[in-house]
Amino acid sequence: MSGEMPPQLVDLDDPVAADPAVSGAKAAALAAAASSGVATLGGVVLTTSFSRAVDAGAAVPSSTVVAEAFRRADGNEHPLVARSSSTVEDSTTSSMAGQFASVIGIDGFDAFVAAVCTVLDSRERAGAREHPIGVLIQPLIEPACGGVLFGIDPVTGRTDRRVVSAVTGGPEPLVSGEVDGSRYLLDPSGRVLEHDRSDGPAIGGADLRRLVRLSDRVAAIFGAPQDVEWAIGHDGQLWLLQSRPVTTEIRGTPSGPIYGPGPVAETFPEALTELEQDLWVPPLRDGIRNAVLLAGTAERSQLDGTQIVVTVDGHVAIDLTLAGEIVPKRTLLHRLNPLPAVRRLQAAWRVGRLRSALPQLAESLLDRVDADLEDVPPVDSLTSRQLVALLHRGRSVLRALHAHEILMGMLTDTGGNRMAGASVALRVLAEGRRDGLTDEQLLARSPVVLALTGPRIAAETVLPADAIAPDADAGAAGTDNGVLREALRLRARWVQELTGRAAWQLGTRLAANGELPTPDAIRHLELDVVESLVTKRAMAVRALIDRHVHHDGTPLPACFQLSDLGKPITARRADEIGGGTGAGGGTRTGPITHNVSDPPPGAVLVVTTLTPGLAPLLPRLAGVISETGSVLSHLAILAREARVPTVVGYAGATEQFADGVLVHLDGDTGDVTLTEAVTA
Repeated sequence: MSGEMPPQLVDLDDPVAADPAVSGAKAAALAAAASSGVATLGGVVLTTSFSRAVDAGAAVPSSTVVAEAFRRADGNEHPLVARSSSTVEDSTTSSMAGQFASVIGIDGFDAFVAAVCTVLDSRERAGAREHPIGVLIQPLIEPACGGVLFGIDPVTGRTDRRVVSAVTGGPEPLVSGEVDGSRYLLDPSGRVLEHDRSDGPAIGGADLRRLVRLSDRVAAIFGAPQDVEWAIGHDGQLWLLQSRPVTTEIRGTPSGPIYGPGPVAETFPEALTELEQDLWVPPLRDGIRNAVLLAGTAERSQLDGTQIVVTVDGHVAIDLTLAGEIVPKRTLLHRLNPLPAVRRLQAAWRVGRLRSALPQLAESLLDRVDADLEDVPPVDSLTSRQLVALLHRGRSVLRALHAHEILMGMLTDTGGNRMAGASVALRVLAEGRRDGLTDEQLLARSPVVLALTGPRIAAETVLPADAIAPDADAGAAGTDNGVLREALRLRARWVQELTGRAAWQLGTRLAANGELPTPDAIRHLELDVVESLVTKRAMAVRALIDRHVHHDGTPLPACFQLSDLGKPITARRADEIGGGTGAGGGTRTGPITHNVSDPPPGAVLVVTTLTPGLAPLLPRLAGVISETGSVLSHLAILAREARVPTVVGYAGATEQFADGVLVHLDGDTGDVTLTEAVTA
């Protein structure tokens, strides 16, 4: 009834218990699951109204509500469990795993009173004193086994994976990080993909499939994948003990080629904006497509199954198989199929003619591009329509330059040196710095220095502040073909620079007309939108432009697949070896420390096991390496939320890594790479 005071005690099967404002998140989730037919333990809840009363001065030992809760829970008949159920834990953004108290094995009323006080007082430790909390009271069971179940892979966010960790008895030792337990990586049907027995029990296939079905059931109830604690009794009964949203970003199911940023990092070292992607990525994609088809290294059917070059939050990556970074395995059927051999013979005839003609074709293209560049007037003297035409023309020229440059590398001997252009640019930049030249003067006199910068739409190009000239012969290309290839690469960078400045000029004019708030805003429009504004076929909606916020995503993994949600998911190559199990948190680099009491900021902490006492240290750390522990432990969950890379199960880590050694930690793959020693 409206206006009534909320109850201070409710049974878990009471409909009002499913309200998180009344029971707290943990108890409300159990109540909702139970009402949907999921097997849960019964119990009662000392509600948030009760905690407010205690905060207002009510005494717990003399409370009739506490006595009634003990009676309803049959505390005189069997041991009890008192769990926190705060209004600020177990949310989609923060689980606050392990920050509030739970008391296991409560015998007698005095111990019950103490347990209730412990749960209420744990708000202080969690930094949530001002928030009300429920106290969930249930019977203590002694199951055959228990553990944790994730409805997605908690490290990668893959939705086509389920992760089960199990221990003998209840799940408490697992979630506290005391033991590793046995770990199963499953597909959605319950098929075991990976299994690490460690110190946990073996779980049969039928029980694993039941756990997968439980995962799907609670995901349907709550509308999202869940982090579940479960137990199986000696009679085979499967109990849901707890369900909360997975705080890992849901990244979907990966498929298709393996991509990586490495081969295109020199071309696009930084994340691109929307217009930069539109101007420069499609020509590269088309150039690669044309080159591999002409060279006969890929068939059209192969290219139809890949985007070749992709952008993820502005970061550019390429199909690593097409780039030659990954060599696909050839099956027996493929080896026996005569058609590929016939195609290779046809391609060889075509490629032989192309190889002999390619240097001359490249020289001809360079001459045409140089002539075109010389004929372009200053961009501020062109009309806006001419600037748009220049942007389109630039894409066509880039397509040809990229294709020729790639073919030169694939079909001719270029001397094996890919850094000739950059070496020359470094030498020129060093000399220009010694002569006191400004960036604009350097660019006007020697545009080769553009090889040291990535393309960007901007009013001016900023060159590196310092430069050390390489040895005199460090930049030698080795062959004429090598020089031609570097010349093609450099022309591509010049065309990118020209189109970038032309786009900025358009942004300046549109801003002067009031159609854009600033010239920089043009970087976040696509080319067809820019053209529509210039030709007056559309009007800018300032409100939408003003509200646009551009975010450069985090750097891409070295190898990844795209998911059905367009998210990159790290892919492990067959030749990679990890030192442990990745618990998430991204990648960072830092010096090793074993100082658990006061680790220096930015250090990678090496420990024997994960303990709750490490939680306050996470914000200052660059990473955590633990010899034991589970990716499903509370600390691992908190580390993922704090974006602190964490690797668990790294045997011998405390002996292998000495203080001060610099390591690169990949929390997604579990790889720990020794970089160098930090000198004092």
